[in-house]
Amino acid sequence: MSLSYKARRRLSLLVLVVGLPLYIVVAVTLTGWLADRFGRLPIWAELGVYVGLGFLWILPLKPVFTGVGRGESDD
Repeated sequence: MSLSYKARRRLSLLVLVVGLPLYIVVAVTLTGWLADRFGRLPIWAELGVYVGLGFLWILPLKPVFTGVGRGESDD
C-alpha cells in the first residue's frame, strides 16, 4: 500500500517540522554523552559522526519524500 500524494506531503512536512529538530537534539545529546564518557573525538572524527548522522535520517524516510516536490500526477 503506497501513500497518496497528499499524505506523503503532509507526512514530509511533519517530519521536517517536528521530527528533524527532535533528531538533531537526540544526535547532539548522544555525541555530547559520548564525549563526556570517552573523551572528545578528534575534529575530523567528530565531523564524520555528524555527517554520518546527517545522512542516517534520510534512509528510512526516503519513500516519504520521493516525488513530493514534483506535484501531483494525473495517474
